[in-house]
Amino acid sequence: MKRMWKALSRLILAASLLMGCTARVEERIGASPPVEDIPLPTPALQGTMSLEETLALRHSVRSFTGDPLTLVEIGQLLWAAQGITRDWGGRTAPSAGALYPLEVYVATAEGLYHYMPQGHKVRVESTADLREALWTAGLKQDAIRQAPAVFVITAVYARTESKYGARAERYVELEAGHAAQNLLLQAVALGLGGVPIGAFHDDQVQSALSLPSDHAPLYLIPVGHPQE
Repeated sequence: MKRMWKALSRLILAASLLMGCTARVEERIGASPPVEDIPLPTPALQGTMSLEETLALRHSVRSFTGDPLTLVEIGQLLWAAQGITRDWGGRTAPSAGALYPLEVYVATAEGLYHYMPQGHKVRVESTADLREALWTAGLKQDAIRQAPAVFVITAVYARTESKYGARAERYVELEAGHAAQNLLLQAVALGLGGVPIGAFHDDQVQSALSLPSDHAPLYLIPVGHPQE
């Protein structure tokens, strides 16, 4: 009888622990991801393809294989768009007044990441695959759902407005074009392809990615290995 009660007690304890673990897992699933920064590999400053070759080969790619991008490739693409190239903070793309209003995100199957040029790293914003929501926001253009990575260029207009007032809108949107072209040329140099997309519902992109209210989306850029 005593042995039976001991065995029953162990079963009750095990069940309690299991229930506690399950509850904690459910809490983690429902909670926002903890603030986590992931260092990116040091960007390469030399490649195997000339600028002239990348210009000649660049074209819009809308069909991709299922192969994911590596962290090296993602880091290189983010650096091309907004990486720091000068000791004082100058970046790969020119910026009016060096005010740098752009913020770049990338959505993959593993989650949503926010690029931090200082330190060349990404911050984990979500651990959910948000590409389906971006596809809906982007008028259901298949490239958005099919690409292993969707880069999102957003703008904080207030940074440039503080100096240039009403002219800021033009300057910021010109800058987004510079950053997008850098990213697309870098994709070619890596043997990848991409397409710049400007047709989407701004508010739905904001909602899908839970962007800060002042991060206005300007570009969606699906990138991946071109489908032969």
